[in-house]
Amino acid sequence: MKRLNVSEAWTRVCELDDILPDAGVCALVAGRQIALFRVDDAVYAIDNGDPASGANVLSRGIVGDIKGELVVASPLYKHHYVLRTGRCLEDSEKSVNVYPVRVEAGQVWVDASALQPARTPAKRRRLVVIGNGMAGMRTVEELLALAPDAYDIVVFGAEPHGNYNRILLSPVLAGEKRPEEIVLHPPEWYSEHGVTLHAGDPVVHVDRRRRTVKSSKGVEVSYDRLLFATGSRPVVLPIPGTELRNVITFRDLADVEAMLAAAKPGRKAVVIGGGLLGLEAANGLLSRGMSVTVVHNCETLMNRQLDAAAAGLLRASLASRGIEFHMPAETTALLGEGAVSAVRFADGAELPADLVVMAVGVRPNIDLARAAGIRCDRGILVNDTLQTWDPGIYAVGECVQHRNVTFGLVAPLWEQARVCAIHLAELGMSRYRGTLPAAQLKVTGIELYSAGDFRDTGDGEDIVLRDPARQIYKRLVIRDNKLRGAVLFGDASAGPWYLELMTGGRDVTGIRDALLFGPTSPES
Repeated sequence: MKRLNVSEAWTRVCELDDILPDAGVCALVAGRQIALFRVDDAVYAIDNGDPASGANVLSRGIVGDIKGELVVASPLYKHHYVLRTGRCLEDSEKSVNVYPVRVEAGQVWVDASALQPARTPAKRRRLVVIGNGMAGMRTVEELLALAPDAYDIVVFGAEPHGNYNRILLSPVLAGEKRPEEIVLHPPEWYSEHGVTLHAGDPVVHVDRRRRTVKSSKGVEVSYDRLLFATGSRPVVLPIPGTELRNVITFRDLADVEAMLAAAKPGRKAVVIGGGLLGLEAANGLLSRGMSVTVVHNCETLMNRQLDAAAAGLLRASLASRGIEFHMPAETTALLGEGAVSAVRFADGAELPADLVVMAVGVRPNIDLARAAGIRCDRGILVNDTLQTWDPGIYAVGECVQHRNVTFGLVAPLWEQARVCAIHLAELGMSRYRGTLPAAQLKVTGIELYSAGDFRDTGDGEDIVLRDPARQIYKRLVIRDNKLRGAVLFGDASAGPWYLELMTGGRDVTGIRDALLFGPTSPES
Protein backbone atom coordinates (compact mmCIF):
# COMPACT_ATOMS: atom_id res chain seq x y z
CA MET A 1 0.00 0.00 0.00
CA LYS A 2 1.30 3.44 -0.92
CA ARG A 3 2.27 5.73 1.95
CA LEU A 4 -0.17 8.64 2.36
CA ASN A 5 1.08 12.16 1.64
CA VAL A 6 2.84 14.05 4.43
CA SER A 7 1.37 17.36 5.55
CA GLU A 8 2.25 19.89 8.22
CA ALA A 9 -0.78 19.11 10.44
CA TRP A 10 1.20 17.19 13.03
CA THR A 11 -0.30 15.96 16.31
CA ARG A 12 1.81 15.14 19.35
CA VAL A 13 0.85 11.64 20.50
CA CYS A 14 3.15 10.66 23.38
CA GLU A 15 6.69 10.62 24.64
CA LEU A 16 9.11 8.24 22.99
CA ASP A 17 9.75 6.54 26.34
CA ASP A 18 6.03 5.68 26.58
CA ILE A 19 6.61 3.08 23.86
CA LEU A 20 8.70 0.14 24.97
CA PRO A 21 11.33 -1.09 22.51
CA ASP A 22 10.04 -3.79 20.14
CA ALA A 23 6.49 -3.19 21.35
CA GLY A 24 3.42 -1.21 20.41
CA VAL A 25 0.87 1.15 21.93
CA CYS A 26 -2.55 2.32 20.78
CA ALA A 27 -3.37 6.01 20.34
CA LEU A 28 -6.51 7.88 19.33
CA VAL A 29 -5.63 10.54 16.76
CA ALA A 30 -8.25 12.57 14.89
CA GLY A 31 -10.91 10.04 15.88
CA ARG A 32 -8.94 7.12 14.51
CA GLN A 33 -7.17 4.35 16.42
CA ILE A 34 -3.59 3.88 15.28
CA ALA A 35 -0.86 1.53 16.46
CA LEU A 36 2.61 2.92 17.14
CA PHE A 37 5.64 0.63 17.21
CA ARG A 38 9.18 1.42 18.35
CA VAL A 39 11.93 -0.65 16.74
CA ASP A 40 15.63 0.27 16.79
CA ASP A 41 14.78 3.88 17.80
CA ALA A 42 12.50 4.25 14.79
CA VAL A 43 8.73 4.62 15.23
CA TYR A 44 6.10 3.30 12.82
CA ALA A 45 2.38 4.14 12.70
CA ILE A 46 -0.27 1.89 11.15
CA ASP A 47 -3.99 1.26 11.54
CA ASN A 48 -4.80 -0.48 14.81
CA GLY A 49 -7.72 -2.34 13.23
CA ASP A 50 -7.21 -5.97 12.22
CA PRO A 51 -9.01 -6.25 8.86
CA ALA A 52 -9.67 -9.98 9.30
CA SER A 53 -11.61 -9.58 12.54
CA GLY A 54 -12.58 -5.92 12.69
CA ALA A 55 -10.99 -5.70 16.16
CA ASN A 56 -8.60 -2.92 17.14
CA VAL A 57 -5.78 -5.16 18.33
CA LEU A 58 -2.70 -4.74 16.14
CA SER A 59 -0.94 -2.64 18.81
CA ARG A 60 -0.89 -5.80 20.96
CA GLY A 61 0.78 -7.86 18.25
CA ILE A 62 4.31 -9.25 18.30
CA VAL A 63 6.97 -7.42 16.29
CA GLY A 64 9.46 -9.47 14.33
CA ASP A 65 11.35 -10.00 11.07
CA ILE A 66 10.13 -12.19 8.19
CA LYS A 67 12.49 -12.51 5.22
CA GLY A 68 13.94 -9.08 5.91
CA GLU A 69 10.56 -7.39 6.37
CA LEU A 70 9.83 -5.75 9.73
CA VAL A 71 6.31 -6.92 10.59
CA VAL A 72 3.74 -7.09 13.35
CA ALA A 73 1.71 -10.27 13.84
CA SER A 74 -2.00 -9.95 14.52
CA PRO A 75 -2.86 -11.42 17.97
CA LEU A 76 -6.12 -12.82 16.55
CA TYR A 77 -5.29 -14.21 13.10
CA LYS A 78 -2.11 -15.53 11.49
CA HIS A 79 -1.61 -12.40 9.44
CA HIS A 80 1.53 -10.26 9.37
CA TYR A 81 1.62 -6.57 8.45
CA VAL A 82 4.74 -4.80 7.19
CA LEU A 83 5.36 -1.78 9.41
CA ARG A 84 6.81 0.36 6.63
CA THR A 85 4.09 -0.23 4.03
CA GLY A 86 1.08 -1.79 5.81
CA ARG A 87 1.05 -4.70 3.35
CA CYS A 88 -0.45 -7.94 4.64
CA LEU A 89 1.94 -10.77 3.71
CA GLU A 90 -0.79 -13.43 3.58
CA ASP A 91 -3.56 -11.45 1.85
CA SER A 92 -2.81 -8.13 0.15
CA GLU A 93 -6.52 -7.22 0.17
CA LYS A 94 -6.29 -7.01 3.97
CA SER A 95 -3.46 -4.47 3.99
CA VAL A 96 -3.69 -1.49 6.34
CA ASN A 97 -2.80 2.20 6.10
CA VAL A 98 0.48 3.59 7.37
CA TYR A 99 0.94 7.16 8.56
CA PRO A 100 3.77 9.69 8.66
CA VAL A 101 5.45 9.77 12.05
CA ARG A 102 8.43 11.66 13.42
CA VAL A 103 10.29 12.00 16.72
CA GLU A 104 11.49 15.38 17.94
CA ALA A 105 12.96 16.19 21.38
CA GLY A 106 11.76 12.85 22.71
CA GLN A 107 8.17 13.46 21.51
CA VAL A 108 6.31 11.31 18.97
CA TRP A 109 4.26 13.18 16.34
CA VAL A 110 1.82 11.83 13.72
CA ASP A 111 0.49 13.64 10.66
CA ALA A 112 -3.20 13.89 11.60
CA SER A 113 -4.26 15.08 8.15
CA ALA A 114 -3.29 11.72 6.71
CA LEU A 115 -5.77 9.86 8.89
CA GLN A 116 -9.02 8.87 7.28
CA PRO A 117 -12.31 8.89 9.23
CA ALA A 118 -12.89 5.70 11.19
CA ARG A 119 -14.91 3.10 9.38
CA THR A 120 -18.41 2.33 10.63
CA PRO A 121 -18.67 -1.41 11.25
CA ALA A 122 -21.20 -3.24 9.14
CA LYS A 123 -22.74 -4.81 12.23
CA ARG A 124 -22.21 -4.94 15.94
CA ARG A 125 -20.28 -7.83 17.34
CA ARG A 126 -21.74 -10.15 19.94
CA LEU A 127 -20.42 -10.64 23.45
CA VAL A 128 -21.63 -13.71 25.31
CA VAL A 129 -21.22 -13.69 29.09
CA ILE A 130 -21.28 -17.03 30.91
CA GLY A 131 -22.37 -16.16 34.42
CA ASN A 132 -24.85 -13.62 35.74
CA GLY A 133 -23.00 -12.85 38.98
CA MET A 134 -21.29 -9.77 40.32
CA ALA A 135 -18.03 -10.01 38.35
CA GLY A 136 -19.60 -10.65 34.96
CA MET A 137 -22.30 -8.02 35.31
CA ARG A 138 -19.86 -5.43 36.66
CA THR A 139 -17.85 -5.99 33.47
CA VAL A 140 -21.00 -5.50 31.40
CA GLU A 141 -21.77 -2.27 33.28
CA GLU A 142 -18.26 -0.94 32.69
CA LEU A 143 -18.41 -1.92 29.01
CA LEU A 144 -21.77 -0.21 28.47
CA ALA A 145 -20.38 2.96 30.03
CA LEU A 146 -17.29 2.90 27.79
CA ALA A 147 -18.76 1.65 24.50
CA PRO A 148 -22.56 1.30 24.64
CA ASP A 149 -22.87 0.44 20.95
CA ALA A 150 -19.92 -1.92 20.56
CA TYR A 151 -21.68 -5.23 21.22
CA ASP A 152 -24.91 -7.09 21.32
CA ILE A 153 -24.65 -8.65 24.77
CA VAL A 154 -26.12 -12.02 25.75
CA VAL A 155 -25.89 -13.25 29.36
CA PHE A 156 -26.47 -16.80 30.58
CA GLY A 157 -27.04 -17.37 34.30
CA ALA A 158 -27.61 -20.54 36.33
CA GLU A 159 -29.85 -18.84 38.90
CA PRO A 160 -33.48 -18.08 37.93
CA HIS A 161 -33.36 -14.31 38.52
CA GLY A 162 -31.33 -11.16 37.91
CA ASN A 163 -27.97 -10.33 39.43
CA TYR A 164 -27.81 -9.58 43.16
CA ASN A 165 -25.21 -8.51 45.72
CA ARG A 166 -23.82 -11.78 47.07
CA ILE A 167 -21.94 -9.88 49.77
CA LEU A 168 -25.27 -9.03 51.43
CA LEU A 169 -26.51 -12.61 51.79
CA SER A 170 -25.46 -12.53 55.46
CA PRO A 171 -27.76 -9.59 56.33
CA VAL A 172 -30.60 -11.40 54.52
CA LEU A 173 -29.97 -14.50 56.63
CA ALA A 174 -29.89 -12.37 59.79
CA GLY A 175 -33.19 -10.69 58.88
CA GLU A 176 -31.59 -7.26 58.45
CA LYS A 177 -32.39 -7.09 54.72
CA ARG A 178 -35.02 -8.57 52.41
CA PRO A 179 -33.93 -10.47 49.28
CA GLU A 180 -35.37 -7.79 46.99
CA GLU A 181 -33.17 -5.18 48.67
CA ILE A 182 -29.94 -6.80 47.50
CA VAL A 183 -30.88 -7.03 43.81
CA LEU A 184 -28.41 -5.15 41.60
CA HIS A 185 -29.94 -5.78 38.19
CA PRO A 186 -33.66 -6.60 38.10
CA PRO A 187 -35.09 -8.13 34.88
CA GLU A 188 -36.14 -4.73 33.54
CA TRP A 189 -32.54 -3.47 33.73
CA TYR A 190 -31.45 -6.00 31.11
CA SER A 191 -34.20 -5.02 28.67
CA GLU A 192 -33.61 -1.29 29.23
CA HIS A 193 -29.92 -1.72 28.36
CA GLY A 194 -30.45 -4.06 25.41
CA VAL A 195 -28.93 -7.05 27.21
CA THR A 196 -30.47 -10.46 26.55
CA LEU A 197 -30.67 -12.55 29.73
CA HIS A 198 -31.17 -16.32 29.81
CA ALA A 199 -31.85 -16.81 33.54
CA GLY A 200 -31.95 -20.30 35.01
CA ASP A 201 -30.27 -21.62 31.88
CA PRO A 202 -26.51 -22.17 32.31
CA VAL A 203 -24.18 -22.78 29.38
CA VAL A 204 -23.21 -26.45 29.17
CA HIS A 205 -21.01 -26.49 26.05
CA VAL A 206 -18.61 -24.12 24.31
CA ASP A 207 -17.53 -24.82 20.72
CA ARG A 208 -14.45 -22.68 20.16
CA ARG A 209 -14.05 -23.69 16.50
CA ARG A 210 -17.58 -22.59 15.61
CA ARG A 211 -17.55 -19.82 18.23
CA THR A 212 -20.86 -20.88 19.74
CA VAL A 213 -22.23 -21.71 23.17
CA LYS A 214 -25.12 -24.03 24.02
CA SER A 215 -27.26 -23.84 27.14
CA SER A 216 -28.93 -26.55 29.22
CA LYS A 217 -32.26 -25.70 27.55
CA GLY A 218 -30.77 -26.05 24.08
CA VAL A 219 -30.30 -22.35 23.28
CA GLU A 220 -27.35 -21.95 20.89
CA VAL A 221 -25.74 -18.54 20.40
CA SER A 222 -22.68 -17.53 18.37
CA TYR A 223 -20.12 -15.11 19.78
CA ASP A 224 -17.36 -12.78 18.65
CA ARG A 225 -16.07 -12.38 22.20
CA LEU A 226 -16.76 -14.70 25.11
CA LEU A 227 -16.48 -13.85 28.80
CA PHE A 228 -16.25 -16.55 31.46
CA ALA A 229 -17.63 -15.29 34.78
CA THR A 230 -18.56 -18.65 36.25
CA GLY A 231 -17.51 -17.81 39.80
CA SER A 232 -16.69 -20.49 42.31
CA ARG A 233 -18.25 -23.48 43.98
CA PRO A 234 -18.42 -24.10 47.74
CA VAL A 235 -16.13 -26.81 49.06
CA VAL A 236 -17.96 -29.80 50.53
CA LEU A 237 -15.90 -31.92 52.90
CA PRO A 238 -15.33 -35.46 51.56
CA ILE A 239 -16.96 -37.15 54.55
CA PRO A 240 -19.96 -39.45 55.00
CA GLY A 241 -23.36 -37.82 55.43
CA THR A 242 -23.08 -34.74 53.26
CA GLU A 243 -26.10 -35.95 51.25
CA LEU A 244 -28.38 -35.78 54.31
CA ARG A 245 -31.24 -33.30 54.45
CA ASN A 246 -30.46 -29.94 56.13
CA VAL A 247 -26.76 -30.08 55.20
CA ILE A 248 -26.34 -26.79 53.37
CA THR A 249 -23.55 -24.69 51.88
CA PHE A 250 -23.61 -20.88 52.06
CA ARG A 251 -23.18 -19.52 48.58
CA ASP A 252 -26.37 -18.15 47.00
CA LEU A 253 -29.96 -17.09 47.64
CA ALA A 254 -31.18 -20.68 47.37
CA ASP A 255 -28.82 -21.64 50.21
CA VAL A 256 -30.16 -18.80 52.35
CA GLU A 257 -33.75 -19.85 51.64
CA ALA A 258 -32.88 -23.44 52.63
CA MET A 259 -31.28 -22.26 55.88
CA LEU A 260 -34.27 -20.08 56.73
CA ALA A 261 -36.62 -23.01 56.16
CA ALA A 262 -34.62 -25.10 58.64
CA ALA A 263 -33.88 -22.31 61.13
CA LYS A 264 -36.50 -22.85 63.82
CA PRO A 265 -36.05 -21.21 67.25
CA GLY A 266 -34.56 -23.59 69.76
CA ARG A 267 -33.10 -25.97 67.16
CA LYS A 268 -29.38 -26.67 67.01
CA ALA A 269 -27.13 -25.47 64.20
CA VAL A 270 -23.51 -26.44 63.60
CA VAL A 271 -21.47 -24.22 61.28
CA ILE A 272 -18.34 -25.92 59.95
CA GLY A 273 -15.77 -23.24 59.17
CA GLY A 274 -14.49 -20.33 61.22
CA GLY A 275 -13.78 -17.97 58.34
CA LEU A 276 -15.73 -14.93 57.14
CA LEU A 277 -18.69 -16.81 55.68
CA GLY A 278 -18.90 -19.29 58.54
CA LEU A 279 -19.04 -16.59 61.21
CA GLU A 280 -21.55 -14.54 59.25
CA ALA A 281 -23.73 -17.64 58.85
CA ALA A 282 -23.43 -18.39 62.58
CA ASN A 283 -24.49 -14.85 63.50
CA GLY A 284 -27.42 -14.98 61.09
CA LEU A 285 -28.72 -18.29 62.47
CA LEU A 286 -28.30 -17.01 66.02
CA SER A 287 -30.46 -14.03 65.07
CA ARG A 288 -33.13 -16.52 63.97
CA GLY A 289 -33.24 -18.04 67.44
CA MET A 290 -31.11 -21.11 66.88
CA SER A 291 -28.48 -22.51 69.21
CA VAL A 292 -25.25 -22.20 67.21
CA THR A 293 -21.85 -23.91 67.50
CA VAL A 294 -18.95 -23.01 65.20
CA VAL A 295 -16.54 -25.83 64.37
CA HIS A 296 -13.12 -24.89 63.07
CA ASN A 297 -10.01 -26.93 62.33
CA CYS A 298 -7.62 -24.23 63.62
CA GLU A 299 -6.99 -22.73 67.04
CA THR A 300 -7.85 -19.20 65.85
CA LEU A 301 -10.87 -17.85 63.97
CA MET A 302 -10.34 -16.32 60.54
CA ASN A 303 -6.78 -17.60 60.63
CA ARG A 304 -6.10 -16.32 57.09
CA GLN A 305 -7.20 -12.76 57.89
CA LEU A 306 -6.41 -12.21 61.60
CA ASP A 307 -3.56 -12.56 64.03
CA ALA A 308 -4.04 -14.42 67.30
CA ALA A 309 -4.81 -11.31 69.36
CA ALA A 310 -7.59 -10.05 67.08
CA ALA A 311 -8.98 -13.57 66.67
CA GLY A 312 -9.19 -13.92 70.45
CA LEU A 313 -11.13 -10.67 70.76
CA LEU A 314 -13.46 -11.74 67.98
CA ARG A 315 -14.15 -15.08 69.61
CA ALA A 316 -14.90 -13.44 72.95
CA SER A 317 -17.28 -10.97 71.29
CA LEU A 318 -19.18 -13.69 69.45
CA ALA A 319 -19.27 -15.89 72.55
CA SER A 320 -20.84 -13.04 74.52
CA ARG A 321 -23.70 -13.13 72.01
CA GLY A 322 -24.27 -16.82 72.65
CA ILE A 323 -22.29 -18.53 69.88
CA GLU A 324 -20.37 -21.59 71.10
CA PHE A 325 -17.12 -22.92 69.65
CA HIS A 326 -15.63 -26.38 69.15
CA MET A 327 -12.04 -25.87 67.98
CA PRO A 328 -9.63 -27.05 66.86
CA ALA A 329 -11.61 -30.02 65.63
CA GLU A 330 -11.57 -32.28 62.58
CA THR A 331 -15.02 -33.25 61.31
CA THR A 332 -15.12 -36.87 60.14
CA ALA A 333 -18.81 -37.64 59.56
CA LEU A 334 -22.35 -36.29 59.57
CA LEU A 335 -24.87 -38.62 61.20
CA GLY A 336 -28.61 -39.06 60.73
CA GLU A 337 -31.48 -40.99 59.18
CA GLY A 338 -32.67 -38.99 56.16
CA ALA A 339 -31.88 -35.68 57.87
CA VAL A 340 -28.75 -34.70 59.75
CA SER A 341 -28.87 -35.21 63.51
CA ALA A 342 -25.24 -34.98 64.69
CA VAL A 343 -21.65 -34.15 63.74
CA ARG A 344 -18.83 -36.54 64.63
CA PHE A 345 -15.18 -35.56 65.13
CA ALA A 346 -11.84 -37.34 64.84
CA ASP A 347 -11.57 -37.70 68.63
CA GLY A 348 -14.92 -39.52 68.74
CA ALA A 349 -16.87 -36.60 70.19
CA GLU A 350 -20.28 -35.75 68.72
CA LEU A 351 -22.43 -32.63 68.58
CA PRO A 352 -26.22 -32.78 68.05
CA ALA A 353 -27.33 -30.83 64.98
CA ASP A 354 -30.66 -30.10 63.28
CA LEU A 355 -28.86 -28.02 60.65
CA VAL A 356 -25.27 -28.15 59.38
CA VAL A 357 -23.86 -25.27 57.37
CA MET A 358 -20.65 -26.06 55.51
CA ALA A 359 -18.54 -22.92 55.01
CA VAL A 360 -15.05 -24.29 54.51
CA GLY A 361 -14.02 -22.41 51.39
CA VAL A 362 -14.62 -22.19 47.65
CA ARG A 363 -12.96 -23.44 44.47
CA PRO A 364 -12.97 -21.74 41.03
CA ASN A 365 -15.70 -23.12 38.79
CA ILE A 366 -13.62 -24.14 35.78
CA ASP A 367 -15.24 -27.35 34.50
CA LEU A 368 -16.85 -25.71 31.46
CA ALA A 369 -13.69 -23.81 30.50
CA ARG A 370 -11.53 -26.90 30.87
CA ALA A 371 -13.92 -28.95 28.71
CA ALA A 372 -13.68 -26.23 26.03
CA GLY A 373 -9.89 -26.55 25.94
CA ILE A 374 -9.15 -23.32 27.81
CA ARG A 375 -5.94 -23.62 29.81
CA CYS A 376 -6.66 -24.00 33.50
CA ASP A 377 -4.76 -24.75 36.67
CA ARG A 378 -6.60 -24.08 39.94
CA GLY A 379 -8.53 -21.45 37.98
CA ILE A 380 -8.86 -20.25 34.38
CA LEU A 381 -5.43 -18.89 33.49
CA VAL A 382 -5.52 -15.24 32.41
CA ASN A 383 -2.92 -12.59 31.62
CA ASP A 384 -2.87 -8.98 32.81
CA THR A 385 -5.64 -8.08 30.34
CA LEU A 386 -7.90 -10.86 31.74
CA GLN A 387 -7.51 -12.65 28.42
CA THR A 388 -7.22 -16.43 28.29
CA TRP A 389 -4.84 -18.17 25.93
CA ASP A 390 -7.67 -18.00 23.34
CA PRO A 391 -7.53 -14.30 22.30
CA GLY A 392 -11.30 -14.13 21.77
CA ILE A 393 -12.10 -15.36 25.30
CA TYR A 394 -11.76 -13.46 28.57
CA ALA A 395 -12.45 -14.40 32.19
CA VAL A 396 -13.06 -12.41 35.38
CA GLY A 397 -13.87 -13.05 39.02
CA GLU A 398 -13.55 -16.04 41.27
CA CYS A 399 -13.11 -18.45 38.35
CA VAL A 400 -9.75 -16.98 37.29
CA GLN A 401 -6.15 -17.57 38.28
CA HIS A 402 -3.91 -14.56 37.73
CA ARG A 403 -0.19 -14.63 38.51
CA ASN A 404 -0.78 -17.86 40.46
CA VAL A 405 -3.45 -16.23 42.66
CA THR A 406 -7.16 -17.07 42.89
CA PHE A 407 -9.76 -14.74 44.38
CA GLY A 408 -12.57 -14.96 46.93
CA LEU A 409 -13.18 -11.31 47.88
CA VAL A 410 -15.02 -8.60 45.97
CA ALA A 411 -12.37 -5.86 45.62
CA PRO A 412 -10.25 -7.72 43.03
CA LEU A 413 -13.39 -8.45 41.01
CA TRP A 414 -14.14 -4.76 40.51
CA GLU A 415 -10.65 -4.00 39.26
CA GLN A 416 -10.67 -7.03 36.97
CA ALA A 417 -14.02 -5.94 35.53
CA ARG A 418 -12.69 -2.45 34.78
CA VAL A 419 -9.58 -3.71 33.00
CA CYS A 420 -11.48 -6.36 31.05
CA ALA A 421 -14.09 -3.84 29.90
CA ILE A 422 -11.40 -1.48 28.62
CA HIS A 423 -9.99 -4.24 26.44
CA LEU A 424 -13.38 -5.44 25.23
CA ALA A 425 -14.17 -1.83 24.28
CA GLU A 426 -10.74 -1.58 22.58
CA LEU A 427 -10.07 1.77 24.19
CA GLY A 428 -6.40 1.41 24.95
CA MET A 429 -4.14 -0.57 27.22
CA SER A 430 -4.79 -1.28 30.87
CA ARG A 431 -3.37 -4.02 33.07
CA TYR A 432 -4.54 -5.87 36.13
CA ARG A 433 -1.53 -6.35 38.38
CA GLY A 434 -3.27 -7.92 41.36
CA THR A 435 -5.05 -6.58 44.42
CA LEU A 436 -3.97 -6.42 48.04
CA PRO A 437 -6.17 -8.75 50.13
CA ALA A 438 -8.61 -6.97 52.46
CA ALA A 439 -11.39 -8.46 54.57
CA GLN A 440 -14.22 -6.98 56.63
CA LEU A 441 -16.64 -9.00 58.75
CA LYS A 442 -20.31 -8.22 58.10
CA VAL A 443 -21.71 -8.80 61.59
CA THR A 444 -23.69 -5.93 63.07
CA GLY A 445 -21.99 -4.47 66.12
CA ILE A 446 -18.52 -5.87 65.39
CA GLU A 447 -15.92 -3.71 63.66
CA LEU A 448 -13.17 -5.82 62.13
CA TYR A 449 -10.86 -5.14 59.20
CA SER A 450 -7.64 -6.67 57.92
CA ALA A 451 -5.52 -5.92 54.87
CA GLY A 452 -2.13 -6.68 53.40
CA ASP A 453 0.54 -8.94 54.83
CA PHE A 454 0.78 -8.91 58.61
CA ARG A 455 2.75 -12.12 59.07
CA ASP A 456 5.68 -12.00 61.48
CA THR A 457 8.59 -12.39 59.04
CA GLY A 458 11.24 -10.91 61.33
CA ASP A 459 12.20 -8.11 58.93
CA GLY A 460 9.60 -5.51 59.96
CA GLU A 461 8.26 -3.71 62.98
CA ASP A 462 4.83 -3.67 64.61
CA ILE A 463 2.97 -0.65 65.93
CA VAL A 464 0.30 -1.91 68.31
CA LEU A 465 -2.51 -0.26 70.25
CA ARG A 466 -4.46 -2.19 72.86
CA ASP A 467 -7.39 -0.68 74.76
CA PRO A 468 -8.98 -3.52 76.80
CA ALA A 469 -11.61 -1.28 78.33
CA ARG A 470 -12.97 -0.29 74.91
CA GLN A 471 -12.14 -3.65 73.30
CA ILE A 472 -9.99 -1.97 70.66
CA TYR A 473 -6.94 -3.57 69.08
CA LYS A 474 -4.86 -2.17 66.22
CA ARG A 475 -1.71 -3.64 64.73
CA LEU A 476 0.19 -2.06 61.87
CA VAL A 477 3.14 -3.78 60.18
CA ILE A 478 5.86 -1.59 58.65
CA ARG A 479 8.69 -2.80 56.43
CA ASP A 480 11.12 -0.56 54.55
CA ASN A 481 9.27 2.55 55.82
CA LYS A 482 6.06 1.43 54.14
CA LEU A 483 2.85 0.10 55.63
CA ARG A 484 2.55 -3.56 54.64
CA GLY A 485 -0.31 -4.89 56.79
CA ALA A 486 -3.07 -3.85 59.17
CA VAL A 487 -5.33 -5.71 61.62
CA LEU A 488 -8.09 -3.71 63.29
CA PHE A 489 -10.70 -4.77 65.86
CA GLY A 490 -13.20 -2.54 67.63
CA ASP A 491 -12.41 0.51 65.48
CA ALA A 492 -12.05 -0.19 61.77
CA SER A 493 -12.83 3.31 60.51
CA ALA A 494 -9.30 3.87 59.18
CA GLY A 495 -9.17 0.53 57.32
CA PRO A 496 -9.73 1.93 53.79
CA TRP A 497 -7.10 4.63 54.41
CA TYR A 498 -4.54 2.05 55.50
CA LEU A 499 -5.33 0.02 52.37
CA GLU A 500 -4.79 3.13 50.25
CA LEU A 501 -1.38 3.68 51.87
CA MET A 502 -0.41 0.08 51.15
CA THR A 503 -1.67 0.11 47.58
CA GLY A 504 0.15 3.34 46.79
CA GLY A 505 3.40 2.19 48.45
CA ARG A 506 3.68 5.49 50.31
CA ASP A 507 6.61 6.17 52.61
CA VAL A 508 5.05 6.60 56.06
CA THR A 509 8.14 7.91 57.86
CA GLY A 510 6.68 11.41 58.24
CA ILE A 511 3.37 10.23 59.70
CA ARG A 512 4.60 7.22 61.64
CA ASP A 513 3.92 8.70 65.09
CA ALA A 514 0.26 9.39 64.24
CA LEU A 515 -0.31 6.37 62.02
CA LEU A 516 -2.36 4.43 64.57
CA PHE A 517 -4.89 7.26 64.81
CA GLY A 518 -5.80 7.34 61.14
CA PRO A 519 -6.01 10.30 58.71
CA THR A 520 -6.28 13.03 61.33
CA SER A 521 -4.53 15.84 59.46
CA PRO A 522 -4.49 17.27 55.90
CA GLU A 523 -0.87 16.11 55.53
CA SER A 524 -1.89 12.48 56.13
